[in-house]
Amino acid sequence: MPALVLLGAQWGDEGKGKATDLLGGSVDYVVRYQGGNNAGHTVVVGDQKYALHLLPSGILSPGCTPVIGNGVVVDPSVLLSELSGLNERGVDTSKLLISGNAHIITPYNVTVDKVTERFLGKRKIGTTGRGIGPTYADKINRVGIRVQDLYDESILTQKVEAALDVKNQMLTKLYNRRAIAVGQVVEELLDYADKLAPYVADTVLVLNEALEQDKVVLFEGGQGTLLDIDHGTYPFVTSSNPTAGGACTGAGVGPTKISRVIGILKAYTTRVGAGPFPTELFDEDGEALRRIGGERGVTTGRDRRCGWFDAVIARYATRVNGLTDFFLTKLDVLTGWEQIPVCVAYEIDGKRVEELPYSQTDFHHAKPVYEMLPGWSEDISKAKSFSDLPKNAQAYVKALEEMSGAPISAIGVGPGRTETIEINSFL
Repeated sequence: MPALVLLGAQWGDEGKGKATDLLGGSVDYVVRYQGGNNAGHTVVVGDQKYALHLLPSGILSPGCTPVIGNGVVVDPSVLLSELSGLNERGVDTSKLLISGNAHIITPYNVTVDKVTERFLGKRKIGTTGRGIGPTYADKINRVGIRVQDLYDESILTQKVEAALDVKNQMLTKLYNRRAIAVGQVVEELLDYADKLAPYVADTVLVLNEALEQDKVVLFEGGQGTLLDIDHGTYPFVTSSNPTAGGACTGAGVGPTKISRVIGILKAYTTRVGAGPFPTELFDEDGEALRRIGGERGVTTGRDRRCGWFDAVIARYATRVNGLTDFFLTKLDVLTGWEQIPVCVAYEIDGKRVEELPYSQTDFHHAKPVYEMLPGWSEDISKAKSFSDLPKNAQAYVKALEEMSGAPISAIGVGPGRTETIEINSFL
């Protein structure tokens, strides 16, 4: 039962799409198990660049079945637009499967997200405004709309009425917005039913049967470990569980079936949105990382905050996910620095701390303790093996591996599909 989980080991945007795509030709199913269209992946195939927001990266691999699991929240308009865009570029999307238990992002969820964030002002979380959080809140409050509800108009109407009973009170009396009509929402949602019908399936059954038949299933997380609702830098987090445990609940596969957990690490660190970020740079180095690394959000279009590699959060990701391997991406971006700082610990109230503090207050006050590693100037984008890398680049990778607590089994040396050094096979 070769089931692999692939997830972000930082704050997201580590290059999971590239890693998933690399494995896509060797796996039978690629499953998104949480998040929604707030998590984007960029995949470069030849001279073609694909920006995926909701679809699993495996949709670009002809022999692979892409799956949107029950833990994902689905905006039907975004999904259909993304499918249409890929079809126009000659990508076959007919094998896509969508869990009937996945929750729908409704128009009122998007409205609530935007007005709430605006209302918070300086205390805003930095959401993408795409309705993700309110949809997960509806799910937990048991007033959510699931994909399967699109095929029973009576149930759908009752559920929309129940959700809007409270939301319209909030919109009109607290935010001074107009009430949302139940009929209008139901009509819009029903319009998606026939368009989504060819893709809807009992994905829990499909995936478990596939594993019993020794098919290779790859579970792909969105965002990253430090954005996990339980284990991230709360409250500056997403509304789901991108960590490895989320793959089990978000896809309906038991933990005993997971054979490998791969964490994606960027060779430096980035973050989008608000929240603490100990190694964040506000100088020319930060601008250089942003420019050379093309650090702009795939989904949001926002510039990413950039900083040096943080080994403390890498060790934390290894622990909470049970990581067996790392995929180190964007090593090429660091070419040209004479010395590269790496955060090996924090200083909090005058004390050295080598593990992520559980206290939000302590983490907000954490100052990075850096170790300087020698850089390199050689172009590494054509490297095909670890020995092809300059000695200082090899030493940098080995140092990060030792500090992070799991072997680095692959290295990204450029954005292209072939610009990867594979040290150990993931399969």
